[in-house]
Amino acid sequence: MAEDVRAALASLGRGSNVVGGVALIGASPVEGRPVEAVVVMPKGVLIVIGVDLPDPALKLEAPLGGPWKADGWPLVHGDTSINPATDALSLSAACTHKIADVAPGAGPIGTIIAVGPYVETVDQPAADLAGSVRVLYPTATTMLAATVSLATAPRPRSVQQARDLIAALAPDAPPMPEEMLLGEGFSAFSDDEPTVIRENPLVAIAPTVPVQHPGKAKRPAKPPVLPVAPAKPAPPVQQAAPAKPAPPVRQTPPPAAAAAPSPAEAAPKPSRQSKTVKWLPVAAIGLLIVLLVAAISVASGGDDTASTQTPPPPTAATSPPPPSSSAVENIQFTSRASAADQKCASHAYGDVQSSLQQTSCSAVKRASFASSIDGRAAAVTIAVVEFPNAAQASAFKAIADNPGGGGILDLATETNQWQGEVPVFEGAAYQSSLDGKSVRLIQVVWLPGPSTPDDPGLVRGAKAALELPVNG
Repeated sequence: MAEDVRAALASLGRGSNVVGGVALIGASPVEGRPVEAVVVMPKGVLIVIGVDLPDPALKLEAPLGGPWKADGWPLVHGDTSINPATDALSLSAACTHKIADVAPGAGPIGTIIAVGPYVETVDQPAADLAGSVRVLYPTATTMLAATVSLATAPRPRSVQQARDLIAALAPDAPPMPEEMLLGEGFSAFSDDEPTVIRENPLVAIAPTVPVQHPGKAKRPAKPPVLPVAPAKPAPPVQQAAPAKPAPPVRQTPPPAAAAAPSPAEAAPKPSRQSKTVKWLPVAAIGLLIVLLVAAISVASGGDDTASTQTPPPPTAATSPPPPSSSAVENIQFTSRASAADQKCASHAYGDVQSSLQQTSCSAVKRASFASSIDGRAAAVTIAVVEFPNAAQASAFKAIADNPGGGGILDLATETNQWQGEVPVFEGAAYQSSLDGKSVRLIQVVWLPGPSTPDDPGLVRGAKAALELPVNG
């Protein structure tokens, strides 16, 4: 299975656009017992161990603690193993202890049991899927789904931590440049190091100290020795509040209204109160006359200007918000994420990614929807890939429609915008459509799974999603 594992990992590409990490092919965490690969990722570690089956299978039932069945037939062995993965699970446990010893705090450590020579669908019990072991036939799709679900640390490990772990697992491997590890998603700083802005070596900001607005910061008793803060904080304060409030006062109508004191000012001065009371009705009458004249002027001029003036355009506050949900064929779809850009290949995997690397697209729009089909929760991912001409679009659709040929990554999964459980688009129902120079790709899975491509409910949801609007 080593070659299949290598091909599946390589198809995910370089950089952190997909998952990020470094795969150590043929590493031996336990001396003398090599595994297919150890994948050191920013938010976890994966141990990949291959298991050979007697023959290819369309469906493999693979409970970790019970016997396996291939297409309904039990897989019988001459030894005392419960199933073909018994030895692999034992090796995985030993590797997990070794990694935990050489790299304390390494984060989640998951295991992938890669089975072959070929399996179309692997069925694991729900209790096993809730753990840290996945049984799968290694393709770009299944490996991506496993890495997303198993590498779940809250923070990425630092470049130095990654180097230490790689050196412990593969002492003969050449050191990787810092720029390459940063590009794979590893952090420049460990959790116990202060965050330093490298562009200015005089500035050091502790990660636990919040940044204050210049207008609210307290002035130090003495001027700072280093130019960490601006030398003249006055300009930001002047921009925050106007320095001369007099003009607004001069713009108010008649001075008589401004001359009337407030009750708080009149209370402590009884000698002036009688004069004010006598003068106030006169001022009020004058103010009313002025307002009446102004109202008559406005009313008389309104008819003259009504025909020449056009109503102002509606402001953003009055514009209706974009719909957050849509209904197609009695299936409700609620938007979770949408975006558009021109980085088509970086959002793809497998043969689809290779195709987009050779033929650049004009744009790719992606959207993720939560749905309910026949009362059961489902997740929908949509990609609309646009090309300069129809011939390129048609050729791309043929590649995307090929089973196992890859696809476009789900936007909400990539940007952590799912609410609650993150869907795994393994065994998804698939639909596609060609509209001139654009190709739409649909995948729908149950949430939670498992899912199968021919599930009637998922197929109905995928066909309905062909009509959903996708706004980038």
